[in-house]
Amino acid sequence: MNSPKINAEEYIQFLVASPVAVSGTEAARVHAGPLVAHDAYTRLLHRLEPDAATLWQGAQGLVAPTSGVLVLDDTTLDKPYARHMGLVTRHWSGKHHALVQGINLLTLLWSDEQALVPVEYRLYDKATDELSKNDHFQHLLRAAQQRGFAPECVLFDSWYASLANLKQVRACGWPWLTRLKRNRRVNPDGQGLRPLCALAEGGQRVWLQGYGFVRVFRFAAPDGGTEGAEYWASSDPDLTEAQRAPLAALAWGIEQYHRGLKQCCGVEKAQVRAAKAQRNHIGCALRAFLRLEAQRLQTGRSWYEAKKQLLREAILTYLGNPTYLLHPATA
Repeated sequence: MNSPKINAEEYIQFLVASPVAVSGTEAARVHAGPLVAHDAYTRLLHRLEPDAATLWQGAQGLVAPTSGVLVLDDTTLDKPYARHMGLVTRHWSGKHHALVQGINLLTLLWSDEQALVPVEYRLYDKATDELSKNDHFQHLLRAAQQRGFAPECVLFDSWYASLANLKQVRACGWPWLTRLKRNRRVNPDGQGLRPLCALAEGGQRVWLQGYGFVRVFRFAAPDGGTEGAEYWASSDPDLTEAQRAPLAALAWGIEQYHRGLKQCCGVEKAQVRAAKAQRNHIGCALRAFLRLEAQRLQTGRSWYEAKKQLLREAILTYLGNPTYLLHPATA
C-alpha cells in the first residue's frame, strides 16, 4: 500500500491561503512539492478519522480556562444545491431568515474580550446519532468541564435556554446569561406565576418556573410595545445592568467567528458528498481559523487583512515577472 501523499496540515494551510476556490483539483494545482493528483486530497478527507478533540490540541495554547467566558451557538453552513450530500438537512438560517438546506454546526467558543477561540464543536446528524441540538449543547458543556474550564459566565441564545440546559450549566458550577422568550413564566413578587412580558422594564429578581431565583432584565422594543421587547436573564440574582451589558456584548463574538469561518476558511465550500469527508473538511476549516486567529492576536491584523496580504504577495510575485503580454518577446 502506497503511503499518503498529503497530510492534514497541508490541507489546512491550503484553506488558510485559498481566496475563493476550495476543491481537491484546486489544491492539487497549487501543491508545493512533487505533483499530486486531486484525488490525493479527496482521499485525505475520506482517510482521516473525524475527531473534534484535535481542535482542542491547537486551541489550548490560546486560552486561559479559568478566566473569560464560554459562548455557545450554532450556525447553518449553506448547501442550497446539495442533493446527495451527507449531513445536509433543513435548518433555520439567521442569515436568510428562513428554513434552508445545509449542515448545522454547533461551536463552543472561548473569549476574553480579545480572543475568539473555538474549543469544541459538534455537527448535527440526528438521523445517525439520535442526538438533538440540546443534547449536543450539554455534551459541549461537559467536554469543557472535563478540560478544566471555569469561565466567568456561559452565554447562549434563547433557543438553548430550556430548563434542562440551564440546570446543566448550574451542575457544572458556572453562572450563565441568556435571553428568554416572552412567554417564560416567572414569579416576581410571590403573588403567582406570570409571563415575562407582564414585567416592568429594568432588572428584577424573580423566581423562574422550574429553576429558582434569577435576575431578569426587560428592554422595551423601539416602538415601546411588548412584541419586540428583549428579556435577558442571569443565574446571578444580584447581577446589575452595569455587569450584564459587557457580558452580553461578548456573546456577539460568536457571530464574528461564524462570519470569519465562512468567509476566510471555506467551511461551506467542500466539494465532497460523503458525511465523513464533510466532517473532516469542517474540522480542518476550524483548525485553519485557529491559525488566522493566532496571527490576529500576535499582529493585530484581521483575518480578512491576512487573506488580502497573501493575495498581495502573489500579485507582487506575478508583477515581478508578468507572463500575460500583448506582444511576447521573440528570439
